[in-house]
Amino acid sequence: MDNRPIGVFDSGIGGLTVLNEIMELLPGEDVVYFGDTARIPYGTRSKETVIKYAFQCIRFLLKKDIKAIVVACNTASALTLKEAQANFQIPIIGVIEPGADAAISSTKNNKVGVIGTTGTVNSEAYQRRIRRLLPSSEVIGVSCPLFVPIVEEGWEDTDIAFLTAEKYLQELKEHNIDTLVMGCTHYPILRYTIGKVMGESVNLINPAFETAKATMVLLEEKGLKTDKIDGGKYEFYVSDDPEKFRRIGGNILRKEISTIEQVNIEQL
Repeated sequence: MDNRPIGVFDSGIGGLTVLNEIMELLPGEDVVYFGDTARIPYGTRSKETVIKYAFQCIRFLLKKDIKAIVVACNTASALTLKEAQANFQIPIIGVIEPGADAAISSTKNNKVGVIGTTGTVNSEAYQRRIRRLLPSSEVIGVSCPLFVPIVEEGWEDTDIAFLTAEKYLQELKEHNIDTLVMGCTHYPILRYTIGKVMGESVNLINPAFETAKATMVLLEEKGLKTDKIDGGKYEFYVSDDPEKFRRIGGNILRKEISTIEQVNIEQL
């Protein structure tokens, strides 16, 4: 057993959807969360820049004596996970494989959609894994870059969100997919809007939930689970003004975030 905290990072508040699932599934685990809010979004950055940012986030979390890291960002998972696992001597898990595997289990007609940032979709990380494990599949990727700022502004239940989703998702509706991977940690916050556009016949895959399950398995396999049953403690850090994070993040977690510390991530 290991009572040290889990480290979780994302480019902004989206990774709180992963944290929320971890809190539900592993209520005894302490967690240190870092949101790189000063440099959001990662999805429009080059691979080299995303690797630089991810490594800085990891080095910050390592200062908190963590026992494992969850890369709660689809872009960072797609572009940096292998490099991070090779460069840091700590268990590191991303969101791509859990989400892709859940899509494979879900689809009946082997037509799967993947939505995400431009970086995630262009990396084809989800598409490659699904096609490799399910060769008969048709996988259609669509980038939805405006979804992240919509969520960051707290506009997920507005007409702006619905009209944007209608425009982005039309191609996927035309392909008659039966499964849609919400391949950005911000997107589960738009689940109602996305579901309304796609219809009840399309199963929405939430990689945040799947990643929490994979994290539990990882901790169990490596003997790292805490011996606490509940009462996990949570620390929050951001790289920009914490007030928006506090307001919107509290809504995502359905609890007040009382203390958030701003750090200079560029120094790491």
